[in-house]
Amino acid sequence: MTNRRNTTAVPVGAVVIGGGAPIVVQSMTNTDTADARATADQVASLARAGSELVRITVNNEDAARQVPHIRDLLAREGVDVPLVGDFHFNGHKLLTRFPECAEALAKYRINPGNVGRGSKRDSQYGAMIEVACRHDKPIRIGVNWGSLDQELLTRLMDRNSELPTPREARAIVHEAMIQSAVASADRARQLGLGADRIVLSCKMSGVQDLISVYTELAQRCDYALHLGLTEAGMGSKGIVASTAALAVLLQQGIGDTIRISLTPEPGGDRSREVIVAQEILQTMGLRAFTPMVIACPGCGRTTSTYFQELARDIQTHVRERMPQWRREYRGVEEMTVAVMGCVVNGPGESKHANLGISLPGTGEVPVAPVYEDGKKTVTLKGQGIADQFQQLVEDYVVRRYPRRES
Repeated sequence: MTNRRNTTAVPVGAVVIGGGAPIVVQSMTNTDTADARATADQVASLARAGSELVRITVNNEDAARQVPHIRDLLAREGVDVPLVGDFHFNGHKLLTRFPECAEALAKYRINPGNVGRGSKRDSQYGAMIEVACRHDKPIRIGVNWGSLDQELLTRLMDRNSELPTPREARAIVHEAMIQSAVASADRARQLGLGADRIVLSCKMSGVQDLISVYTELAQRCDYALHLGLTEAGMGSKGIVASTAALAVLLQQGIGDTIRISLTPEPGGDRSREVIVAQEILQTMGLRAFTPMVIACPGCGRTTSTYFQELARDIQTHVRERMPQWRREYRGVEEMTVAVMGCVVNGPGESKHANLGISLPGTGEVPVAPVYEDGKKTVTLKGQGIADQFQQLVEDYVVRRYPRRES
């Protein structure tokens, strides 16, 4: 794996983005921010799922008024996750008119394509940077190809058309994205904001577009970078597309914080995007968040659904128990648990895991050997295998991982 880039470290509350710090997982609410209770509840849910930063929309005066109240509600519940304010079009007015909002937020997201048009652009952007400087807050300059600065794009397209061999329009869009981000960052620094207060992003909705833009952006600057495939989509499509794009960039050492922009199923759990982000980083070996459950896909030897049900139940169990385990034990997030369905790979995979069980396949002897750190320790049988194995997981955590000092 390529070493990560030497980007500038950006403190955001107690979290650090870049500078060699662990890659940060973040997410965003989809509540009406003016509804402080609903927004605080969703922020808390995302934080409990593992989101280390949570972004909220601040789109009007009612939303801006409620931001300090949301922060207070979270504090009463013991939730100290940093809040990021997402501003478009009127951010200069809201941040100026509501200083309590500006102070309660840990970071501001500014979209250069939506800060104003023509002669108003510089003054409105400058007003937002001035507030960031006054409150000593970091910003993310978040360029998005759905709201790209059209004046810049037109100018670059016109220049391109005059070349003897014009480049493809797609390449010019990529160039406009990068120039918008870098020039906006440079302008913020001219206005007094330090490099340690700036994060950049150039979000696209196409996998190859995102890879191309960030590969070039990483060569042109040393700012901390936020990765994410915008409008990734719903379900497996969104997960696969986000993973395909981010994995390539992360493998090159590009990216300091990530967000997976999944469209939830109607009534679905917003925290799914947090889990996907964690699983991308953990399966790549970049971070560890929760014990990994390894399970075989099943075949003709495993006509019973028993091992599938056990794998599901164990995965659910370790994720539910992880918040308490993390508070009480050091290193438990590194644990691997194998739930295998037959004798072909079952014993071998179980031996490679910290704790593994090899269930009997179709026609095999109805016993399930359990392995701890490569050694067979017990053989389970009967109707209570699931409960017994779950208890073995609990016992292993207590024995294997040192308790944290209170």
